[in-house]
Amino acid sequence: MTADDWARTWIGGSTPDQITVAGRDLAGEIMGRLTLTELTYLLVTRRDPTPGECRMLDAVLVSLADHGLTPSALAARLTYTGAPEAIQGAIAAGLLGAGSVFLGPTGDTAQFLFDALRSRDAGADADDATLRDIAREAVDVRREAGLRVPGLGHPIHKDEDPRTPRLYELAATEGLLGPHLRLLRQVATVHEEATGRHLPINGAGAGGAALVDIGVPPEAVRGVVLIARTAGLVAHLVEEASRPLGMPLWLEVEHRASEQSARRASEQSARRAGEQSARRAGER
Repeated sequence: MTADDWARTWIGGSTPDQITVAGRDLAGEIMGRLTLTELTYLLVTRRDPTPGECRMLDAVLVSLADHGLTPSALAARLTYTGAPEAIQGAIAAGLLGAGSVFLGPTGDTAQFLFDALRSRDAGADADDATLRDIAREAVDVRREAGLRVPGLGHPIHKDEDPRTPRLYELAATEGLLGPHLRLLRQVATVHEEATGRHLPINGAGAGGAALVDIGVPPEAVRGVVLIARTAGLVAHLVEEASRPLGMPLWLEVEHRASEQSARRASEQSARRAGEQSARRAGER
């Protein structure tokens, strides 16, 4: 290896007459042959997915594409309101909101489960008793630190997240119900026993567990799911262009804030007038 040999990548490159991606000719070997889901898996793991792995990755991506007027969608729409000439900025604004509360739990759960299994050197053949012990220890550590257990609870789906049983069903059908999905079930059970509170496994957490089970590196999970959310954000911006929500939303918030400020100013003025009147009465 020469001193300059570090400046290269396996992911892709181009010459005057060819583009290569993952070491393959883009036009001849990939376009019309691989789906975006298959190419995503290939680029992230450096191997072709099995049909079952492709189906699971696709299901997870679909499950996370959009959930309505979430903070990420609102951020994208409001940014578009201010800069409709730069749709890329609006999409970026929406993606930047992927954190510990929205969308980010997919990656957080994947890393949490991966670390818990690695701490006990547990593999794919770990039995339920072993997974239960691992779950109890992992939950205890989070609770003692005052931290939320990733993958549990949802602000709307209080009893069951409708995506979760479907992901488990698909994983079982494809023979891909691996240790991370199985551990997540134990985590939910142990947490409920310890706290007395029922927190369902959320779809984001189940998605993160499923992705690690099919070989996606846990540190890549949060990035992979942004591919899904990008599709949803583009849809929001297409709708925003034809039926604007950002401008009316801004004006409504501005109106309410102005009303509140005026009300507070009036209350303060009345209070000062009352205090002055009281002082004058005391001086007589």
